Amino acid sequence: MEENLIIDISESNKGKEQIIINKKYKFNFSYKRKDNSKVYKCTEYKKINKCKSFIILNDKKEILKYNSSHNHPENEYDVSLSIMKHKIKDGIEKSSIPFGIKIKPLYNKISKEMGLICPEYNSIKSQMSRNLNKKLPSNVTTFAEIPSESEYYKTRRGENFMIFKNSNLIIFQSPFQAKLFREYNDDIFVDGTFFIAPKFSYQVFITRTYAKELDSFYTTSFAILKNKEQETYKMLFEKLKKNANTCNNNIRIEPKNLHCDFERAISKAAKTIFPNTNIKYSISNLPFINPEYIFDIYVIIKIKSIKNNYCQFLKFLEYFYKTYLIDYDMKIWNYYNNIEHITNNASESLNNYLNNLFPTKPSFYELIDKLNELEHLSYYDYQRKIRGIWKIKKRAINKANEISVLIERFKSIEAKLIDAKCDRNKIINFIELTSSVGVITGRNIIEVGPFGYHYGFIIPRDRNLDAYYMIVSETEPRIPQ
Repeated sequence: MEENLIIDISESNKGKEQIIINKKYKFNFSYKRKDNSKVYKCTEYKKINKCKSFIILNDKKEILKYNSSHNHPENEYDVSLSIMKHKIKDGIEKSSIPFGIKIKPLYNKISKEMGLICPEYNSIKSQMSRNLNKKLPSNVTTFAEIPSESEYYKTRRGENFMIFKNSNLIIFQSPFQAKLFREYNDDIFVDGTFFIAPKFSYQVFITRTYAKELDSFYTTSFAILKNKEQETYKMLFEKLKKNANTCNNNIRIEPKNLHCDFERAISKAAKTIFPNTNIKYSISNLPFINPEYIFDIYVIIKIKSIKNNYCQFLKFLEYFYKTYLIDYDMKIWNYYNNIEHITNNASESLNNYLNNLFPTKPSFYELIDKLNELEHLSYYDYQRKIRGIWKIKKRAINKANEISVLIERFKSIEAKLIDAKCDRNKIINFIELTSSVGVITGRNIIEVGPFGYHYGFIIPRDRNLDAYYMIVSETEPRIPQ
């Protein structure tokens, strides 16, 4: 028998055990003898060469006998192909969460380790993809099919990730995310996205928070919702609150401000669970002038619109009056005295990022795996920053900073008018003097008034309306005498 034989274990295309000798010859399993040893015959045995070479191994894969009378050339490439397929398949089989497996990087790693001629990636890509797909769990098609337990419900650190499930929603929040929700609750940002929601659901709903000392936003929960009903949102907030309280020895947790889009169901549900929380709507819907004068300004604008026969704009004013002066409390859409977080971009930007990750709607498990990965990256980012390993970058001057400067300038002028004993009508005339009507599309101003670009009274555009009304000049106006 030859000395220094090197044995590699592989398998045939039919899944049967295969032995490779010296990375040159392949032997398929033939039969098992009475002493439990196994006989393997050369893969050329049933081919034109009728090779009679064989090898016998005991149950410890030790060679008992080897007949090396091969009557055909060595086939190093074919052998390497078998080894590569087996190693990649073995890597897939050993992974409990196969979504994170990338075949190409795995191929590159194994090809370097093998140290022999390797097959081209394209020659094994399709078969390896089939092996990977076989390992993936069956797709969930209804909320009723969502399991109560799954290996996917654990974080990369082995902690519980799923905290609640019923017929309308399933919530994912790691202990790390619950800690963030508990400790950084001055401003909570919430938003939903429909694009990445599995086909059986309505939306993926995300909550985020702002860690001021780190100048960073972090996700505090993910949820898959079947609808956008108030009761569903209520249950979501209730479970998040309960989970945060449980992790904090039942000390009551309540956000100071909750930022969201103009959706009644969300704000009402949040106020039910967090009665002392201030609801704040996003900048694309909110004005920045002193709320004390808003109704007076509305009246002035309406009078001028009637005088100039602005029919379309009058329709808009009627919509504004009914929606924002009657239906909504002015405090929840006015940022005059609190402009630190004037947008809901903290949640919207993450949703846009997630939307770009999936060209089509993901399966339930594919989505959970990606959310789990994001949670782990967030955890890693937080740990590095809190320990000072990563420097915290200074945030560039943003829209909030710019508008804040304008508002402070406006407040200064208003204070001077009050100190000068100006009556209310003069102050309102000052605001009216600095006002301008600008017709804009989306967020791009295409017409401005005599005082330059104007900010303020930014109101959501109705689908049937084209105009926004904007107030507060960027350039400082004169003080009326």
